[in-house]
Amino acid sequence: MKYRVLGKDLKVSAVSLGCMGMTHAYGAPSDEKEMAERIREAFDMGYTMFDTAECYTGVNADGSTAYNEELVGKALEPIRDQVVIATKCGVFWDENGKMIRDSSPASIRKSIEGSLTKLRTDHIDLYYQHRIDDNTSPEEVASVMKDLMQEGKITHWGISETTEEYLRRAHAVCPVTAVQNKYSLIAREHESLFPVLEELNVGFVAFSPLANGFLSGAYTKNDKFTDPTDFRSHMKQYTDEGFDSYQKLLDLIHHIAEERNVTPAAVSLAWMIDRKPYIVPIPGTRKASRLKENASAAEVNLTAEEVKEVDSLLAEL
Repeated sequence: MKYRVLGKDLKVSAVSLGCMGMTHAYGAPSDEKEMAERIREAFDMGYTMFDTAECYTGVNADGSTAYNEELVGKALEPIRDQVVIATKCGVFWDENGKMIRDSSPASIRKSIEGSLTKLRTDHIDLYYQHRIDDNTSPEEVASVMKDLMQEGKITHWGISETTEEYLRRAHAVCPVTAVQNKYSLIAREHESLFPVLEELNVGFVAFSPLANGFLSGAYTKNDKFTDPTDFRSHMKQYTDEGFDSYQKLLDLIHHIAEERNVTPAAVSLAWMIDRKPYIVPIPGTRKASRLKENASAAEVNLTAEEVKEVDSLLAEL
């Protein structure tokens, strides 16, 4: 595994692990013991940053709540000093499953204590504001993060799904280490932030880097997601029309993968890693085989011609 630096000094694996799907957004949570084993296997493969969030919860078969932070905390407790734990605050779900955003200072302070307890740690390495809260200014959020740093409860902070203006205002109060936005071959709207990130020395953590598995080569038109708790059941790329729209891209990724004897997922992630030295994708999975193929992307060096071929096709989409 290769490594990268986010912001000034946060060293992480070039491919890190998004743990959300183990309990949240992809149907029923998986067995906690099995998922803890996946997390430890990832560490053994070289993954060093593990991403979770306060709101990544699910409902177990017995009706109890599956807290993603608790899973991550238990799995990493024996190796806590060797890993980077990233979690998030500011997003909650109401009884109807509607997202509530609250990044008020009181809310952040309450959340940090809960996260520290669930994660079984005395500090969080990278603490994100999960979504922008229109009722709380970026200056207020950054001020609280600055205080939490001084108190030793966090060492770095970031913002997920931010805009340039919000980032600049927050960064002016307390330097931001990383932005976490959606980014993949088929979701590139946040590339407009890259010049700002370079100016401010802020890293970019890419969530959904495989477009929720779409770019992994694991699915076809015949695969249908009917569970309403599985986010893929609502995603455009998983419709017949979506597959048709991106078929040329999927074919090219498969072609490059076959030529190099790697997987489509590795090619997709390698394209992203090649893009900028401060980009770190955090693909998620529940399978050991996927952990391995995702990690292999850090060792895949696409040629200039391959990158040009992919970029040329992307320009047509």
